[in-house]
Amino acid sequence: FMSRPSLLPAPGSGFKPHCLPAKALQQLYYDPDMEQKNAAQRWLTQAQASPQAWHFCWALLGPDKLPEVQFFGASTLHTKISHHWADLQPDQHPGLRTQLLSHVLRFSSGPRMVLTRLCVALASLALNLVPQAWPKPVADLVRGPQEPPPHARCLVLLELLTVLPEEFQSSRLAQARRAQLREALAGEWATVCPLLRRLLQSPDSPGPVKQRVLRCLSGWTALGVALEESRGLVEDCFSALGDAELFDAAVETIVTVLSQPDCQRCRAALGGLIPVVLGLRERLEAAAGAGDMETTHGICRIAVALGETHSRVLLEQVDLWQDYLALVNMILFCTGTPGHYPVSETSSSLTLTFWYTLQDDIMSLEEERQALYLSVYREVYVRLVEVLLQKAHYAPEEEYASWSVDDKEQFRTYRVDISDTLMYVYEMLGAELLSSLYERLGGLVLGPGRGAAWQDIEALLFGFQSIAETIDVNYSDVIPGLIGLLPRISISTVLLADTVMYTIGSLAEWLADHPVMLVKILPMVLQGLAKPELSVSSVSTLKRICRECQHDLAPYAHDIIRVSQDVLLGDVHKSSQCMWLMQGVGFLLSSLPVEAVLGSLQSFLSPHIQRLESLAQQQPCPSSKPSIIHILGLLSSLFTTLDINRHAPSLETAVPAPPTPPQAPHNPVVVVLQQVLTLIQNILSKWLNDSEVVEAVCGVFEKSVRTLLHGFGPMVPQLSAMLGQIYCTYPQSSALDLTRQMVHIFAAEREFFSPVQDLVKVLTSATLAIFQQGPRDHPDIADSFMQLHAQIFKRKPDFYLSEHLDVSSLFCCGECFNIELFVPSTELFPRFKDLPAVGAVVLSEGRLLVQTLLQAVGGEAPRSLGDHFSEVLFSMNRNCVGLLARWLEETLQDPTFPSTLVSIQQKDAFRQRLLREQTNRRQVKDVVKEFSLLCRGQQGVGYSTQ
Repeated sequence: FMSRPSLLPAPGSGFKPHCLPAKALQQLYYDPDMEQKNAAQRWLTQAQASPQAWHFCWALLGPDKLPEVQFFGASTLHTKISHHWADLQPDQHPGLRTQLLSHVLRFSSGPRMVLTRLCVALASLALNLVPQAWPKPVADLVRGPQEPPPHARCLVLLELLTVLPEEFQSSRLAQARRAQLREALAGEWATVCPLLRRLLQSPDSPGPVKQRVLRCLSGWTALGVALEESRGLVEDCFSALGDAELFDAAVETIVTVLSQPDCQRCRAALGGLIPVVLGLRERLEAAAGAGDMETTHGICRIAVALGETHSRVLLEQVDLWQDYLALVNMILFCTGTPGHYPVSETSSSLTLTFWYTLQDDIMSLEEERQALYLSVYREVYVRLVEVLLQKAHYAPEEEYASWSVDDKEQFRTYRVDISDTLMYVYEMLGAELLSSLYERLGGLVLGPGRGAAWQDIEALLFGFQSIAETIDVNYSDVIPGLIGLLPRISISTVLLADTVMYTIGSLAEWLADHPVMLVKILPMVLQGLAKPELSVSSVSTLKRICRECQHDLAPYAHDIIRVSQDVLLGDVHKSSQCMWLMQGVGFLLSSLPVEAVLGSLQSFLSPHIQRLESLAQQQPCPSSKPSIIHILGLLSSLFTTLDINRHAPSLETAVPAPPTPPQAPHNPVVVVLQQVLTLIQNILSKWLNDSEVVEAVCGVFEKSVRTLLHGFGPMVPQLSAMLGQIYCTYPQSSALDLTRQMVHIFAAEREFFSPVQDLVKVLTSATLAIFQQGPRDHPDIADSFMQLHAQIFKRKPDFYLSEHLDVSSLFCCGECFNIELFVPSTELFPRFKDLPAVGAVVLSEGRLLVQTLLQAVGGEAPRSLGDHFSEVLFSMNRNCVGLLARWLEETLQDPTFPSTLVSIQQKDAFRQRLLREQTNRRQVKDVVKEFSLLCRGQQGVGYSTQ
């Protein structure tokens, strides 16, 4: 087909010029030096994209080569055929086809990985030749040469038939070409189907052949082959379920076939498969009873695939309602598979989405048919509730304690899915569901024996919680009764206590509308708060109540604050729960009369401030650091939710507030911050070199700024001065992030313009000094710094009118990094015309930026950053397209820039397409992505075919 390979020149990877790809592969696989491995990888990638690859791939497939070398040769051949087909002349196609078929047959006995890649290459070749140059590739392959021996030939043929549709699905094709190929391949099904049926039915066919047949059917099904045309073969697959060796493969194939939405076009054939699936019911029940998890799981998948994918179509076929009802009941049996998920059964979880699909399809039917099916399926959903609550049961305590951590986590997730399913059931059964749950719970809690297993009570509470979390239960008449039952439950285990707490939490919104019931509930929550084992559930529940019911908590505020203080000082909870608790207290304090907030806040924080003062007096040591960060975290969490303006009148009744007089008292949070500012400065003086402590300090102010917004104003001058001192002494990204928040809120206010601008000047000067020493050593600072200036461009570009802000240096920062820090540069270009300083910088530095961007796109930066570079190019294109056009033309004139793998014509096509897209951001990203692949030798279509 082609001459012997010419020796490849080394593409800059460190290899000697006379080395061959085989040597590069040896270095890739066996050299222990990772740098050498990476160099080999880059060299081989470029080698695959080179024209010489058409030659050396055949040499690598020689019988004297190692399997990994042969595999690379086959992969290279596939790459060339799939991505560089335009390299070949039409008169070369027959020779390539003959030579490739010869190699496929030669490797029929292995190695398997090489054979598969050669088959994929042949499939790609067929897709390029169909239908003009090779009208019937499948028929020709079936009638192909009789060598090698029948068994090996059969396996090769099946491999080819399997990878052909898979290659079609994975290929990047134009829509018209994809439709043309799909039609041509679907026309070959008449040849493929009888062959597959014959092989699957033949008693002489060995197991591996039948497994290949099943896999082959899966691939062709995805092409949209009509179910009517393959129904006999599908039924043969059901017969194969009786063969233990084929069971798993048969299940996968049947599920693939039944999951195709195109099956709905063949309603008769689809309906005819319901009895076939129902025929598996007896085997399903026997397997479930015997604990055969694999068989149960497989049959369950089949039933769900049919019922879920085609629910709407089967519901619309009224004459099939009895068959479909039987299938639904079969799936209900799967939902109730005996055993505890995931330890002794794994099938029930497969069915949960089906119940949502069925409910959604029924509710979307026209009114008359909807009413009919609601009556038909009501009893099914009533039984489903029983099944779901049973499946949500915890195992006996000793058994549950023996479960692994992973099993417990899977069970937790499974219960979340059950919770979602119960919500869908509520859509079908409505208030009847809550009434049923309440009656059963009342019977267990108040019944004469009162000896019910705790799991039964817990499951019913779990049902209530699942519904109350997402459904408005304000109009339910059973919730008051449920509230009355909760204190009467005999709690004997932590798992039940947790669920009681979570149930109370789910009713927080209801309690906000019925505050009279808080007196029954809050004592339970506060008691749970003192128990470490109920930490997560009790703290989260109290936080929800404080958030939803804050305007009705005044009578209970003293008790809540007292208990919260006790557990905080007693180290009852872990740090994360302490933060939640502080947020809850913040909600509570926000609802108190304004004149009472400051006193309560100071009293509540006093022990923690005293502890912080004690720690500040000590010399820095590892043992004191966690405590300092913890207390600062408590302050941050409290200030996240403490906002005295939150309980303002509603919008309907509110009147515009008069201007705040100068002598008005400051916000209580601001007062406290001013009181502790000296203490915080003392801590910083000793811990300034510790980024975690500095970040915790900045977190206190950042949370306060976010919550108070303009109410934080009185702190701005002091905080600005402190941040400047911190950053100049020891630059850290957290100071930049806090400054960005201040710019966002205060930069446009005349009163605070000066201190904020002065702070920005100080931070900018210090940061640029760092970058002169080596910007890549401080990626976190670089990122925060660029994001800060992006915010300034958005909120207050007037900052750049100052002679102390060097816009040119800022612009060059992104170029130093060659990473996503270019993104803030997008904010420069909209100001190109109205800010002279920005205009001057763009004119002087823009060409270098374009050159750097193209270098990055061409291979100097990871592909994952391509979208960031596209954003900058898009902004330039919208705001200074004339300059961009000139810079692109100048930089792309170099034949080797940004890659030796792209031609002048391809670069011109890229430039023209890019300049056309001034409004479509998505198109610009696609253009840049395609050009990047082309520069890296990873894509051979696109510009080369335009």
